[in-house]
Amino acid sequence: MHGTTWLAKLRGGLAVCGLLAVAACGGAGGDDGGPVRVSVWAWYPEFKGVVDAFNASHKDIQVDWTNVGTGPDQYAKLKTAFTAGKGAPDVAMVEFQQIPTFIILDALVDMGEHGANDDKDLYAEWAWSQATDGEKVYAIPVDGGPMALMYRKDLFDQHGIPVPTTWAEYADAAARIKAVDPNAHIASFGSDGGWINGLMWQSGCRPYGYSRATAKDQVKINLTAPECRRVFDLYGDLVDKGLMAKDPFFTADATAALDSGKYWTWAAAGWTPGYVAGSLKNTAGKWAVAPMPQWTAGADEQGDWGGSTFTVTKQAKNPAAATTVARELFGKSKAAWDIGLNKAFLYPLVKDVAADPAFTGKAYEFFNGQKVNEIFVPVSNKLGEFQYTPFQDFVFGELNDRSAEAMAGSRPWSTVLEETQKNVVAYAEQQGFKVAR
Repeated sequence: MHGTTWLAKLRGGLAVCGLLAVAACGGAGGDDGGPVRVSVWAWYPEFKGVVDAFNASHKDIQVDWTNVGTGPDQYAKLKTAFTAGKGAPDVAMVEFQQIPTFIILDALVDMGEHGANDDKDLYAEWAWSQATDGEKVYAIPVDGGPMALMYRKDLFDQHGIPVPTTWAEYADAAARIKAVDPNAHIASFGSDGGWINGLMWQSGCRPYGYSRATAKDQVKINLTAPECRRVFDLYGDLVDKGLMAKDPFFTADATAALDSGKYWTWAAAGWTPGYVAGSLKNTAGKWAVAPMPQWTAGADEQGDWGGSTFTVTKQAKNPAAATTVARELFGKSKAAWDIGLNKAFLYPLVKDVAADPAFTGKAYEFFNGQKVNEIFVPVSNKLGEFQYTPFQDFVFGELNDRSAEAMAGSRPWSTVLEETQKNVVAYAEQQGFKVAR
């Protein structure tokens, strides 16, 4: 799950073309001499304005937008439509980790056949790598979630606790925070698969590997590598010692905890400024952003939590027109990015948009005037390649469930990844994959 998913859930109220009317919202058109009509499913916040901007600037193609639900709700409807062979939109918003799932279902058009490879240099390299497989372009990147450490600057300053630059210093700060305020925690372990994945990514862990182009029936799963284990060793120890809370993210309780001084930090993402500015009223101006702590002093490893794309489904009636929509709804559109940055608070994966001083140099009142994108942008620029499995929702579910067992005391933290590895390998083999570590 990622930022756009949660922002949409939190803000709600997006216009919905009812499910019974999905067929009426579909992507026919163009035969009568009028514009080609392209159907789009997406849950981006403030997306109506983006659609309106596209339709105003294109006479030959018009977008009909439907919000059929966020994240898993939309994916369930897509899988049903793919299985039935009908009912899918022409263009669908899909998070990065879901792309291999829909590739394995043979549900996505290769947009490279319709000119999409021309966009390669527009996007952050890591994002383009996840959206493509060789010359095949399965998705057009939109937003991401480069990670950094949000922290209560006022409390760290007041108590003379250094902002941690390494994870060892983070653990030390956790103990010092508990000493000055027994009711406080350095953070909460939110049992969010995407967040856990981002922490492992930042640790140098690369647990998955998959390429349909080279071996569609082979997958790499290595969740027990040392770079993965050390994340759970550290976080599990903090939870067991009572130095880290166990509250799920994105609940009323979690928001209240962030806004009350119960949590002093959050390893958050580039879409976070928009979320927190709208929900944390009592502590506005007291937070700051620092680079993520490193596992080795002086290192520069980075991770990402979340991100999404546009894909064209094989049920598209006009794949070329649908590819134009996927490429140009955001892409180079200034009107779309004005909305995406200033209303929807997306983190842009278009390199020129992210590098624009209007974004990088934006001062956030919530962060007491800090230009936090000066931290997030270099993180995105430094992110290396990271692959997912064709069943990533199962993997994230396992990570969540086994972590929840450890927090409940029914499982040692040291076995979370071992058990997840065992269950994921069994699942992969049941699906017909050959598994390598």
